[in-house]
Amino acid sequence: MSQLFTPLTLRTVTLPNRIAVSPMCQYSATDGHPNEWHLVHLGSRAVGGAGLVFTEATAVQAVGRISPADTGLWDDAHIASWRPVVDFIHAHGSVAGVQLAHAGRKASAHPPFAEHRGGVSDADGGWTPVAPGTDPFHESYRTPDELDAEGIAQVVADFAAAARRALAAGFRVVEVHAAHGYLLHEFLSPLSNHRTDAYGGSLENRTRLVREVTAAVREAVGEDVPVFVRISATDWVDGGWTAEDSVVLARDLAALGADVIDVSTGGNTPAADIPIGPGYQVPFAETVRRKADVPTGAVGLITDARQAEQVLADGSADLVLLGREFLRDPYWPLHAAQQLGVQVNPPKQYARAL
Repeated sequence: MSQLFTPLTLRTVTLPNRIAVSPMCQYSATDGHPNEWHLVHLGSRAVGGAGLVFTEATAVQAVGRISPADTGLWDDAHIASWRPVVDFIHAHGSVAGVQLAHAGRKASAHPPFAEHRGGVSDADGGWTPVAPGTDPFHESYRTPDELDAEGIAQVVADFAAAARRALAAGFRVVEVHAAHGYLLHEFLSPLSNHRTDAYGGSLENRTRLVREVTAAVREAVGEDVPVFVRISATDWVDGGWTAEDSVVLARDLAALGADVIDVSTGGNTPAADIPIGPGYQVPFAETVRRKADVPTGAVGLITDARQAEQVLADGSADLVLLGREFLRDPYWPLHAAQQLGVQVNPPKQYARAL
């Protein structure tokens, strides 16, 4: 029996398999609203057999968008725009999940495929980002304003409000984005958090905002909805966030109601030396799973069906998340089932091809 195609039950939600579409920004929204692109992009991965389909990083505040073309859930008006996407995913047997995010000092940036890189000016639709301090991510990015206590409290409240909107739109899984150098990761890492108040300094203080957000999201969605938290398990830089820190955080988040720790790495400094290769982040998922005793998701150049199967068989993670491979092949789960000799039920419209 393939572990990759074994259902996974989290609270009241059962994923039909252990394959998830990792959140991937499309930079194609207008004023936070998803459109036909998102319907086709996410819907085709559901048709392709993914058990869990995550949206891109979806902003909880307008100033929390990575770019002006990011999706959002900071306004009730966004709920109706998401419903067709969510309904289509569910109609084709997958579970729709939303990743709630705040870009922090990496906000108001041009998309990676734009002619210009770095920060977007006010004249071009940009804004002043907010962050733990006033250090920009890079000299080409905008200088952020430092969040005060009131601003921090508003971030927590807005994550909770966005989670409630996600449920109203029909999402069945909610993920808190605390990775890749965005706002919550910026608070976690001593490389970007130089505060001297209750949100800076010690590990307990630097993890405070992530803990508060996770607790607020859990309360907002109730006891039935699975909550994931994506973390960067290491900054890949001396003096930064570490795997040991991640284990401590994972234990705390599990106690607050997080069901899965989605383990990625890096993103908080452009100077990191990352040894990228097939499955290069899987050992971090295994470390968190084993030492924190919490379910994990593994991500990072997982491309082959047998590779993904081995991640689960080895006990490194409870599910795998694929990003770039799903961009190359929306029907990766159907092809993986063929490679592993697993019988699946493709959409009847596509059955003649299998």
